[in-house]
Amino acid sequence: MGNSISWTCPFCGRDTTINDDRFSASRHTFDMDNKLGKQVLKTIVIVCPNSNCREASITAYLGSYTDVIGGFGTKEKDEPPHSVWPLRPQAKIKIYPDYVPEVIIKDYQEACLIKNFSPKASATLSRRCLQGMIRGVWDVKKNRLVDEIDALKNKIDALSWEAIDSIRHIGNIGAHMEKDINLILEVEPKEAELLIGLIETLITEWYVNKHEREARMNKIIEVAKNKI
Repeated sequence: MGNSISWTCPFCGRDTTINDDRFSASRHTFDMDNKLGKQVLKTIVIVCPNSNCREASITAYLGSYTDVIGGFGTKEKDEPPHSVWPLRPQAKIKIYPDYVPEVIIKDYQEACLIKNFSPKASATLSRRCLQGMIRGVWDVKKNRLVDEIDALKNKIDALSWEAIDSIRHIGNIGAHMEKDINLILEVEPKEAELLIGLIETLITEWYVNKHEREARMNKIIEVAKNKI
């Protein structure tokens, strides 16, 4: 690698600097008269330096390469990859504290894992995750998700409501909100990604930020009691 790089561990979420001792790369070229022409398969392994994590992040890249003739002979020039496979972890999944309900985390993680393979299934899981959060945090229970979202309008801040309301009007997502949450409907990959982004934002706002605020307030109360 030669130089250090800034990197965020997908397992523990910690921002860190990666040096050569935590970075490994390999390169395999092949042709064999395949229809794509000269191909290079690269794998990159990064090990988190956090002593409490030390997870290995592994990604594979496949792309074309060309032979370039220069003053020092022929060199191989790699083109930008046309295929990328995150092998470990298999998707970009944010890490949340264990006080976030397990059922919410499981639906969120699975929605992330299958987003590229089945956007429609991913959107179904995100929709179920959204309904679970609305019911669990705000105690709103209606027959349809769209009705539960409408009931949130006077319970949450205007910006959060606008974000939720705007996403449900994109493409086929609106139809998802009006149907049974377990019904699988076609959506575009970008729509599935938008839903995952909404879920991540709401988990942070409704669980993490709320928990941290309560912890700060309780600490102030406890300190004040000890001063009395």
